[in-house]
Amino acid sequence: MGNIIYRRKKDSKENNGSRSRRIGGRSQRKMAAEEELLHRQALSMALHQHQLSQRFDGSMSRRIGSTSSRRHTDPLANNENKVVESLENIKFRRVVLIHGEGFGAWCWYKTIAQLEEVGLLPTAMDLTGSGIDLTDTNTVTTLAEYSKPLIQYLEALPEDEKVILVGHSSGGACLSYALENFPEKISKAIFLCATMVSNGQRPFDVFAEELGSAERFMQESEFLIYGNGKDEPPTGFMFEKQLMKGLYFNQSPTKDVALAMVTMRPTPLGPIMEKLSLSPEKYGSGQRFYIQTLDDRALSPDVQEKLVRENPPEGVYKIKGSDHCPFFSKPQSLHKILVEIVQIP
Repeated sequence: MGNIIYRRKKDSKENNGSRSRRIGGRSQRKMAAEEELLHRQALSMALHQHQLSQRFDGSMSRRIGSTSSRRHTDPLANNENKVVESLENIKFRRVVLIHGEGFGAWCWYKTIAQLEEVGLLPTAMDLTGSGIDLTDTNTVTTLAEYSKPLIQYLEALPEDEKVILVGHSSGGACLSYALENFPEKISKAIFLCATMVSNGQRPFDVFAEELGSAERFMQESEFLIYGNGKDEPPTGFMFEKQLMKGLYFNQSPTKDVALAMVTMRPTPLGPIMEKLSLSPEKYGSGQRFYIQTLDDRALSPDVQEKLVRENPPEGVYKIKGSDHCPFFSKPQSLHKILVEIVQIP
């Protein structure tokens, strides 16, 4: 495809050959048809979101990512068979997808289907007050509260089980929080154009280049939400739709932008203003990877490069032509990178 660059911490040479192989062997027409079906399922769920009287029974991700029986009975092409076979010996196959600010489990609908297709076990969850979680975002004041669905998931894992975490944007703070509190439960942590902060940093600090300092943002931003009244500190924020389109979706398909516009919710302010306490013994012992997006207007490539330089992960990947939402704009490239990282010992 020519749009993915990778370097390892111990080996910075590119390996374009292995990434140029096609993972999916089916025709473009069939893939497009299946993607359109999944999108319609996701959009239908989004439009009914506000009519829900109770939570879904089971995770939203399973409903969005579910595939028809025809899909499962389709014969896989040779290259895809090789990928499936190579993943059969992987010990830890569970991939937990964590959304960023304003998003929900719904944003991973393409990624879920692709990972399931090669035999992995993806799970996407709504953080507290996000997606179809009915919690009022104005009441979510700490990173622990915001990350509660992820923490409960990790606590419920069997003792001998580990998961691969993927965190998008500010969801990276939830990954860091989980690494610090449950390092024994996490096989790998993958930061997708995400807030991979250092000890003592706030997730918001990563966006300071685009949004200004935290103090200035809290005083002057027109996007703040005052859930407890104007006389009290702000409780959340949400960008205006046209600004969101320019920041997040400058390379994303129109239909996915439409889905986002009817589905995104306000972001609680407390969790991204909280300073993280990260230790070398816990957080530092984790196996971390970073995926950079090179046409990103929400978290610029320069800022992402700075994060990697200041807090070096084991490996760094770059997706050319991707905006801040590669699960929309470059789903195939993202999929190939995730599969490759899963296979790293």
